[in-house]
Amino acid sequence: MRVTSRRPRLSALRTRTAVLAAGLGASTVLGAGAAFAAETGVQAAPAAASTSSTSSAVAAQAKAQAAKAAAVTAKPVAAPKALSASGWSKPVSQYVVSATYGKGGAMWASNHSGQDFAVPTGTPVKSVGPGTVVKAGPNGAGDGPAYGNAVVVKHDNDTYSQYAHLSRVDVKIGQQVKGGQQIALSGNTGNSSGPHLHFEIRTTPNYGSAINPVTHLRSEGITI
Repeated sequence: MRVTSRRPRLSALRTRTAVLAAGLGASTVLGAGAAFAAETGVQAAPAAASTSSTSSAVAAQAKAQAAKAAAVTAKPVAAPKALSASGWSKPVSQYVVSATYGKGGAMWASNHSGQDFAVPTGTPVKSVGPGTVVKAGPNGAGDGPAYGNAVVVKHDNDTYSQYAHLSRVDVKIGQQVKGGQQIALSGNTGNSSGPHLHFEIRTTPNYGSAINPVTHLRSEGITI
C-alpha cells in the first residue's frame, strides 16, 4: 500500500492563510487612517508613520470625540436666549469644541478646514445666519462622501456656512432660512471620528474656500 504524506500541502495552505490574513489587517488599518484624512476633502499624503501608529491615532480620536459628545449630555450648558443684533446664532446650543480651524496633526492630511462641535447624534443644528439653502443632501451635498449628509447656506454678506456629518437634513435647496432656525440634526455620517457637527464658513459654496469660522462669527456678534 502506498502512503502519501499530507504535510507539505498543509504547510502551504497555512502559509497562504497567514499571508491573506496579514493583507486584510493592513487594509483595515490603512482604510481607517485614510478616512480621517478625507474628512477635510483632500487626498492624504503618503503615510510616513507605521500602520500601527495610524490605527492608534484613529482609535484615540474616535474615543475622545465620543467622550466629548457624551459630556454634553451629562453637563448641559445653558442655551442662549436671543440672536445677535445682526440675526446670527451658534450652529448648536450645547457642545464641546473637539477640533478647531487650522488644526494640524495625524487626523488630517492638511490643516483642519472647520470647527468641530462634539454633540450627541440627533442634536438640532441651526443656520448661523439668515440666508438661502444652496446645497443639501448626501455625498457632502456635492462636496464628496467624506462629509456625509451636509447642508450649505448662502448668506447676504457673500459668505456660505456648511454643516456636515448630519443624521438628517430638514431643508431643501432654494429654501429661505433665518438665523437660529433648525436645518438638520447632527450625526456621524461620512468619514466621522464620532458624533459631532463639522462646521465651516466659506467664501464660495464649494470645498476649498474655508475661512476661520470663529473670526467670522465674532464679527457677527457670536462667540464660540
